[in-house]
Amino acid sequence: MTEKWIVGVDLGGTTIKLAFINMNGEILHKWEIPTDNSNEGQNITRNIANTINQKLEQLKEQKSKLVGLGMGAPGPVDYNTGIIRNVVNLGWKDNFPLQESLQTLTELPVAIENDANCAALGEMWNGAGKGTSDLVCVTLGTGVGGGVIANGNIVRGISGAAGEIGHITSIPVGGAPCNCGKTGCLETIASATGIVRLAEIELSNAGAKGQLAKIHQDNGKVTAKDVFDCARVQDELATKILDEVALHLGFALANIANTLNPELIVLGGGVSRAGDILLNKVKENFSQYAFTSVRESTNLALATLGNDAGAIGAAWLIKNKLAK
Repeated sequence: MTEKWIVGVDLGGTTIKLAFINMNGEILHKWEIPTDNSNEGQNITRNIANTINQKLEQLKEQKSKLVGLGMGAPGPVDYNTGIIRNVVNLGWKDNFPLQESLQTLTELPVAIENDANCAALGEMWNGAGKGTSDLVCVTLGTGVGGGVIANGNIVRGISGAAGEIGHITSIPVGGAPCNCGKTGCLETIASATGIVRLAEIELSNAGAKGQLAKIHQDNGKVTAKDVFDCARVQDELATKILDEVALHLGFALANIANTLNPELIVLGGGVSRAGDILLNKVKENFSQYAFTSVRESTNLALATLGNDAGAIGAAWLIKNKLAK
């Protein structure tokens, strides 16, 4: 029997990542195209359909090889209709019929899911969580996203807003304002943006010194990576910032685990590339705040799929649909 492929698509505001993925969750071919949000985003789905056809032609493969297209999209999704309710940076008007548009243009079955949920599905299917069916994936990037999987299924909640881990209130009083309109969200501390904000506060103090202070003096700014790099060589300010980030993140994850008791919590996104220096400190705080049986049964690990997680998880949507 000829091997069948799934198209996995990770839709971002700047680029669209695409991949042909086999039924074992392995990427066979991957590429990306710019996201064209002009003309109220009307070119986005057309460009996706065109690039799939072009790639098939390039590979000398027939359209019949494809069994469907799964997409991870930013923003809230109506899962019954595949409508995107509202996405600011893609140009679409509210309630854009994304699934219908893609099905018409690609002539393929289409499944749509929130992009953070797709990253969680990808790590479950063929990443750090392979072999597990109860896990939480936390993406630490410009913001903080999350996906919750219970018994192999995404937990969406009544309005599709489950897994908004970045908006757990970490500082109840006096926290920094978040883009969501609240204050004190975990995202204001544990995201790359939040880490830089904490660093700027520390570096604004008179007499700030050390390697991180020198980088700030030389470049006029610091990055989250600078903070972690300096913490590795025991820079005092960087270590203080790392300790604060790990405290809030470990505390939040412990409370998530106390509620859900997943087998695994996976940390992904750009900030997770800090590696063990972050993970080990988060584990220390997690252990302090987790209920005993949760502490003994829930593991924490770094994501392994990197930028491929979203496309692989999107492909899983089609595999799961075919299995039913």
